[in-house]
Amino acid sequence: MIAALLAGLVCFSLFAGRLPSVWLAAVCLLTAAGFLFSAGHRHDSVLTMDVYARRSRLCRENAAWKAAGSLALLILCICSSSAVPPLCLFCFLSAVTVAAGGIRARDYLSLLGLPAVFLLLSALTLLWDFYPRLPQEAAVSVPLFGGWLAVVPAAQSLGMLVLSRALGAVSCLYFLSLSTPLPELLEVLRRARIPAVVTELAVLMYRYIFLLLATFRDMRDSAASRLGYRGLKRSLRTTGLVYGGLLAGSFRRAGACFDAMESRCYTGQIRFLTEKKKVTAKGFFLLAVPLAGMLAGVCMGF
Repeated sequence: MIAALLAGLVCFSLFAGRLPSVWLAAVCLLTAAGFLFSAGHRHDSVLTMDVYARRSRLCRENAAWKAAGSLALLILCICSSSAVPPLCLFCFLSAVTVAAGGIRARDYLSLLGLPAVFLLLSALTLLWDFYPRLPQEAAVSVPLFGGWLAVVPAAQSLGMLVLSRALGAVSCLYFLSLSTPLPELLEVLRRARIPAVVTELAVLMYRYIFLLLATFRDMRDSAASRLGYRGLKRSLRTTGLVYGGLLAGSFRRAGACFDAMESRCYTGQIRFLTEKKKVTAKGFFLLAVPLAGMLAGVCMGF
């Protein structure tokens, strides 16, 4: 609900004064309805991203090509001076991830929910500003503390550009993470001469974040089944006990994990068995088309 309200407010702030009232109301309502539709799905399982990556039909494509193409698209998206190319990139990669990857559109929108909240909050801070006097070109204004909280056309243009770049960048990262399992990504980083300590910390953090989340959910559900959250005082006490137990459990699990790794002849490197995959015509086409389009757009000043 909060994300839907934020989305409607951002759309209203972006297009106020640029669209007729009827079209503005329709855009705001449709955007808010889209967020409400995506919020109806909950991800109760852990390792959601990695599960989607392994189930994706794009999992059979070469990981190095996907990583290099996503990185190049990310750089071109940030370098774009117009909002059109990043928005086109977002639509294209989202369609590829859903249609070619086989992920349900509702699941994809649900995964976009978390970064969308941060993007919407950032867009609001760019759009709205405080002015001692009301600007003549203000598209929307609200009196506040003897001044005016207003949105001007320059802020709308900047907000649209930043928001479109952020959406394009998120689509690049989601295309890569939802089609490439973690071991293949780590193998790509190893070949790129990334220090081993960085990749090992990444895989341990990735693994144990989800394990701690699963433990926290079990502890929270167990406490809730015993009426541990009934009343404010009891809720605060239960929350402290849950987080305290989670912290102690994380230390115990970390020690047990290190002992288990040493007992299996751990020498300082974590290696995964990965399958060698060639760059197929399908994989090349799916990234070559947006790369050519974004490169042309950046070179032409769009």
